[in-house]
Amino acid sequence: MFKTVLFIFLQVVVSRRFSVPLSRQVVPVKVNGQTVSQKTAYYGSLFVGHPRPQNFTVVFDTGSGHLFLPDKSCEDRVCPTHTRYDRQQSASAVEINGDGSPTKQEHDLVSISYGIGEVVGDFVRDVVCIGEVSEPHCASARVVLAQRMTPEPFQQFDFDGVLGLGLQGLALNPEFHFFSQLASSIEPSFGVFLARPGSSGSSVTFGGHDAQRMQRPLAWVPVSLKEQGYWAVRVTAVRAGGKMLPLCEDGTCHAIVDTGTSLLGVPRQAMASLLAATAQKVEAMEDCGSLVGPALTFELESGASVTLESQDYWRPAPTEVKSGTKRSLLCRALFLPVDMPKIAPGSEGLSWFSAPKQEVN
Repeated sequence: MFKTVLFIFLQVVVSRRFSVPLSRQVVPVKVNGQTVSQKTAYYGSLFVGHPRPQNFTVVFDTGSGHLFLPDKSCEDRVCPTHTRYDRQQSASAVEINGDGSPTKQEHDLVSISYGIGEVVGDFVRDVVCIGEVSEPHCASARVVLAQRMTPEPFQQFDFDGVLGLGLQGLALNPEFHFFSQLASSIEPSFGVFLARPGSSGSSVTFGGHDAQRMQRPLAWVPVSLKEQGYWAVRVTAVRAGGKMLPLCEDGTCHAIVDTGTSLLGVPRQAMASLLAATAQKVEAMEDCGSLVGPALTFELESGASVTLESQDYWRPAPTEVKSGTKRSLLCRALFLPVDMPKIAPGSEGLSWFSAPKQEVN
């Protein structure tokens, strides 16, 4: 059985680990009634507030750096379909500005982009807990409370918010970085296991990793874009079906490990060669996932490699390609073109709007 395991580590101290189960939701993308691709999200639970914790579902996203939740004041069309945070129900909630200073009047606002989506909101400091309700692991953290949310992608998915697990460089400051706050009480490492479609057991493990999910010993890879806040690794070569492609040979390629997107992003200038190297002709409309095509391998700086089988990156249905009067059907890859110098297709963008300074009594 295929298993995808992602492990991200900082440093090691001794502590007990725990896991948060993840649910999987698939949203089909259809053209003319036919499913041409899928959007996928994995999400789990967390609790905010005291003494009566409010329960939310969030994507544990290694491509962003903040925790955002819908606020009770949000009246956008998408907001009533999600659980909204009520600051009046939490005795531990403190309304703050972006710099952490308490406020009861005008608030700083932040705009955060998530791929094609965006949220705009203010800030609160509160107790955030993950793990079992009977044995929670909690930290005081700053939360972005969304007063506005775009329909895309939040209307399509069941999860309420996003918990950023990127590095601190993606956060406004370290106190917005929940994992840094949590890591003071556990081993500062986590691992993500994403089960194959149709299988159960997806989870994110904090304070270590779940060794039962491993197929082979750990392979360590240096983080190459730490200052920018991304879990990025350097790619030294790309192979399709065992054949070396003319990509990344100069050692300047970086791949960002992003659990918040289900697409494989590639530089736009490399799209044509990658599509040609990974396509396979078929004779009829059939499920590309049932066929075997070229494996796509990324060789990394440390000597480790990551291999994707064709079922992992092909579109579900063949694509009709026209050349003059001839037509053919191809099983083709689903890649997301990335225009450089943008670094990550699903990563977080920030705009911070400060409110006029008020005296706090």
